[in-house]
Formats: sequence, C-alpha cells, structure tokens
Amino acid sequence: MHRPLAITDDQDLLDDLLRIAAAAGVEIDVAHVAAHARPYWGRAPLVVVGGDLADDLAATGPPPRQNVVIVTRTAGDPDMWRRCVAIGAQAVLELPDAERVLVEELGEAAEPATRAGTVVCVVGGRGGAGATVLSASLALTASRRGLRTLLVDADPLGGGIDVVLGQEQALGARWPDIVGREGRVSFSALHEALPTFGELTVLSWHRGRPAAIPREAMRAVLDAARRGCDLVVVDLPRHVDEGESEALARASATLVVVPADLRGALAAAQTVAVLRRHTGDLRAVLRTGTVDPDVVSTSLDVPCAGVVPDVRNLVETLDRGDPPPLGRTPFGRFCSGLLATLVDTP
Repeated sequence: MHRPLAITDDQDLLDDLLRIAAAAGVEIDVAHVAAHARPYWGRAPLVVVGGDLADDLAATGPPPRQNVVIVTRTAGDPDMWRRCVAIGAQAVLELPDAERVLVEELGEAAEPATRAGTVVCVVGGRGGAGATVLSASLALTASRRGLRTLLVDADPLGGGIDVVLGQEQALGARWPDIVGREGRVSFSALHEALPTFGELTVLSWHRGRPAAIPREAMRAVLDAARRGCDLVVVDLPRHVDEGESEALARASATLVVVPADLRGALAAAQTVAVLRRHTGDLRAVLRTGTVDPDVVSTSLDVPCAGVVPDVRNLVETLDRGDPPPLGRTPFGRFCSGLLATLVDTP
C-alpha cells in the first residue's frame, strides 16, 4: 500500500503535517524538493503540497492527477489559488482551521472505504421491551448472511450485549478502552481490537462502573464501521445524551420495540417524542400483548415494521449462555424479513 506524499521544505508546516498524519493513523512520504516528488507523484493516494513549494512543483510540469491539495499556514493568501490551478490541486487547506478536514483526507487515502455500512439503531419503547435481544439477533442474522456487521452496545446499564451472545468471556476491547479515543479510527484497527466471531464484531460494555459515551467516541466508532462494514446495529438506552444523539443522527432507521399493551404504548409514546428530535426514520417493532398491534402503531404515529413472534424459553436459553434461537425458527424468519427491509441481503 503506497503512502500519502507531502511536498514541503517548511519545517514548521512539516511538523504540523506529521502531527496531523499521526492523528489520522497514517505514515507519509516527504519530498523536501519539488523535483524529488516525481517518483511518488503518480502512485501516492494523496499528495499534500506545501504552499512554499507549489510554484517549484508547477515548474516541473507534473502530469494531471486526482487527490492533490495545497496546505498553508498563511490565511487569506490570494496567490494560493493561482498556485492551486497551476498544479491541478482540488483545494487549498489553511491550517489550523482545516486540520480536521486534512485528518479525514489522509485517513481516507490510506484506508479507502470498502463498504457503505447502514446504521440501524434499536431502542426499547419501555424497560424490558426486548431491544437488546432484537439488536443481537439482527446482527447475528446479518453476519450469518455474509454481511460484515458491527454490533454496538450503547447502553452502559444493560449488562453487556456480549452476554446475550454467550460471549462475555471473549477477549478484546470494551467501551472503556475506546471512550478516550478522539479523532479518526481506522476500521482495521477497530476490527483487530474488538471481539470478532466470523463476520460479526462486537463492541460491548465491561462489568465495571458505567459511564457516558462521548459524542467524539461514538462518531469515531461509527465512521470507522461505516467504512468497513455492511451493517452497524446500535443498541441504545431510552435516554438520549451526546453519544446516543450522534448514533441516532447517523441512523438510516431507528426501530422502537414496543410491547402491545397499555403501559407499553404509553411509555413508548414518551420515548418516540424524545427520539423524533434526533432521528428521522422511526419504525415500531411490536410484541404481542393485550392491545392490537395496529392500534398501538397508529397511536404512536409510527409505521409498524413487524410483530415479533413469541420465543419460548428465551430467558432460559440466554441464561445457559446460548444466543437467541434463529435459523428456521419463527423468530429467525422474522429477523431475516426485518433485515431485508433495512439493508440489501445476499
């Protein structure tokens, strides 16, 4: 894999570029003289040209190519756009304001997106509705269909979604190992750090003191997952803080699991009112109860995505350390059908 190329003889600018590259988790090649860039020009995934050498580079007549940017520490220099045209650059990035943009450009060049992961959030309309079981079951179903899937446990008070999978002893990072991370995270690093079972990777909680998920940490995880996964399933708590808001804003669909009874409908109405402020596509997944599911869906003004069939002895199954029964079971067929409405399946 070829590395991005920086062309500059400005030591202060180079120090900035090396720091930004480190934040992106990327190593770069450096040419201190414009002529020395020729061997790297055509093969580097991204070329970052310092404003100090842009004219020298133009004089060498480099062949046209994509993914060239000029970077400068001087704001508002009118000559910089002339130099941009002269070397065929696509943009002028002024530091420090454009540091975040450059981190993303370097990271994307070093690890291009191989997938376009669909983010689906799952929330319980009330406590004990079964959102965690549905989240784990959707993720398992997708991974068994050959979809690269990340299952994110965003509920620090849920006891750990790895327990639902029967994988609480699996080695790998949990949220406390991730929350301090800021900036871009590569999917390969995330995948390597987390417990992975076939096509399913799991980010769960440990059994220690719970903590909030910072917005930056959730953003970094979901950005990495969308680049490397087909599907990202996020199991959310009913309260919405910064991390939860970030996940909901990125969701293509949010499933609200609602028991079809009076208390379930009333609690879900409050939950839906909160969720509407953060996400667009809300869908109700109903569990059979004393009220007709269509009546509950209509009362919530949320389209019904399906009615979950009862799963016999589910608690006993999970307590044994076995995952939810899927495959050809009624619940397994339900999850397969629901998945097909959320993402293209093989």
